Amino acid sequence: MKTRLIIIPALIAFITLTSCDTLNQVANAATVPNQGTPSSLEIGNGLKQALQIGTGKSADQLSAVDGFFGNAAIKILFPPEAQKAEKTLRGLGLNSLCDNVILSLNRAAEDAAKQAKPIFVDAIKQMTLQDVTNILLGSQDAATQYFKRTTTAKLSLQFKPVIQGSLNKVNATKYYGDAAQAYNKVPFVKKMNPDITDYVTQKAIDGLFVEIAKEELNIRQNLGARTTPLLQKVFAFADKKKTTGQ
Repeated sequence: MKTRLIIIPALIAFITLTSCDTLNQVANAATVPNQGTPSSLEIGNGLKQALQIGTGKSADQLSAVDGFFGNAAIKILFPPEAQKAEKTLRGLGLNSLCDNVILSLNRAAEDAAKQAKPIFVDAIKQMTLQDVTNILLGSQDAATQYFKRTTTAKLSLQFKPVIQGSLNKVNATKYYGDAAQAYNKVPFVKKMNPDITDYVTQKAIDGLFVEIAKEELNIRQNLGARTTPLLQKVFAFADKKKTTGQ
């Protein structure tokens, strides 16, 4: 009899809690607005808003101190054709010279990344409705691939003088030139090209695309990254389309 007296209050408490949970779920569901199908204008504005947020965040992160140097995925090292030279120089005790080269290359890329925002903003403004639809309903990196196709040549053209100035400002040109000069004095080696500008320009652009791809994936997969009502409406529509195929 005592056991039954213990079980009955416990059962009542369980039912009460379960009912409360159910009521809370219903209440929460009721507070979520029916966002409906976004218009073409909303889709265009929503995606462009997402891309501006993503590209802007990427540029800000990479232009900060250690944006490149502290990021193992995009840190700029000696060019592949110069890595043998780096190994030789380090073998000769010139570690400090090599370290200065690597640090200065990354500082130049960080400096140049400050110029990226307006280039991407311009590319976003040029998007057609078809571009927008293809990106929104496309693959997880559809926006990144779009930027690669449409902005790489312009980025290269506009980045190069910025990179050159940045390399000079942080003494990268001098350090790399010193490394090339020191290596070229070693007998019987293939001479090292002292011009590093094109290499750093391309690596800076590659690094931007790596970060943009991360931000694109984040906003597609992470509901918390959809920080405005418009983003929530547009990407909820995209999620539904991809799930239902309608």
